[in-house]
Amino acid sequence: MKTKTKSIKFTATKSSGDVSGIIIFPDHPKYFLLFAHGAGAGMNNSFMEKMSASFADKNIGTLRFNFPYMEKGRKGPDPAPILMETIRSAVKTLRTYVNVPIFAGGKSMGGRMTSMADSKEPLGVKGIIFFGFPLHAPGKPSNERAEHLFNVSVPMLFLQGKRDKLADLKLLNPVIKKLKDRAAIYIMEGADHSFHMMKSSGRNDEEVMRELMEKVGEWMKTKNS
Repeated sequence: MKTKTKSIKFTATKSSGDVSGIIIFPDHPKYFLLFAHGAGAGMNNSFMEKMSASFADKNIGTLRFNFPYMEKGRKGPDPAPILMETIRSAVKTLRTYVNVPIFAGGKSMGGRMTSMADSKEPLGVKGIIFFGFPLHAPGKPSNERAEHLFNVSVPMLFLQGKRDKLADLKLLNPVIKKLKDRAAIYIMEGADHSFHMMKSSGRNDEEVMRELMEKVGEWMKTKNS
C-alpha cells in the first residue's frame, strides 16, 4: 500500500502558538482519523506510529499531532480548555487537506479531551473513538469523568483492555448501557491500558494493534453507511 506522509504546523490556540502534526495519506482513503495522544507521550510514541501505519494499510488516513505542552517539552498537560481548543483547531486543519469523512479520538487523555470538546460544541465529525478511555485515576474507581459523554453529539466506540487500571469495567459497562445506541465497547482480553498483553497470553502488541485496527475499520463503515 502506497502512502504519502506530510509534516505540518498549525495554530493550536492563540495563546499557545503552533504545534506539529503528521498526516498520513493512503492512496485511496475511505476515512480519516484525527488521532490525539495521551498524557505521557506525544504523537511519535510507538503505539500511535504503529497504529497510524496499520490504518493506512486499510485506506484510513490519520492526522496525529502534539498538544502545546508536549510541543514545548513540558511534562504536565495543558489546562483542559487549551487541550480541547487544540483538538478543534486540528479538526479544522484536517478539513483543509481532505474531503472524506472524518472521525476523531485518541489514546487515553486524547480521546477524553476529544469527547469533552464535542460535548461542549459539536466537532462535526462522524464519530469518536477511545483507545483506552481513562474513566478514573489508578486505584480510585469513579465514573465522574463519564458524565459529559451523555452530551456528545456523535456515536462513540470504546476500545478497552480488560486489565486497564484506569477503567473499571464494572463502572464503565453501565455507562455504555445507559448511552444505548450512541456507544459501543470492544474489550481486549488480557490487555492493559496501553494494550500491552501478558506474555502468558501468547499474543504480541502487533497482533493486538491489528485487531484494534480491524474493529475500528468495521465500526467506521457502519457509521458511514
